[in-house]
Amino acid sequence: MANVLPEVSSALSEVYDPCCREKGISVVDMGLLRSAEQDGSGAVRVELLLTSGWCPFAAGVLTEVEETVAAMPGVTSTDVEIVWDEAWTTDRLAPSALAKLRFLPNPAQVPDRDSYVLTAPTAAAPETHAPKPIERRQEDRDDR
Repeated sequence: MANVLPEVSSALSEVYDPCCREKGISVVDMGLLRSAEQDGSGAVRVELLLTSGWCPFAAGVLTEVEETVAAMPGVTSTDVEIVWDEAWTTDRLAPSALAKLRFLPNPAQVPDRDSYVLTAPTAAAPETHAPKPIERRQEDRDDR
């Protein structure tokens, strides 16, 4: 991973991608911050990744990141850009973000789908169980 100034990371922990704002997952926790470096004159360059090249909120996130970094003490200018030479993956998520998002396992790793659905925690209430699935008709069960 590229260099990330701790001060920039801390400031950007209060900037949210609109898709994750309601879950309280910042651009830092989403793993969107690829690098943040400051030169001797106070100029800060920030590189961001996107979860998708089709993100409709990219311009807004860029603006909010730029404004947040520009407001930091000692910053004389900012350059924020999206980089395309590295793909974002879920490996970049912070453990706190993983805990707030629900990712399903690979289907091959779930030998009994019905049992998994009944016992898998939900994103809204991880300590509870998912609602009981709708009962299938006998003919639907016979053709598996």
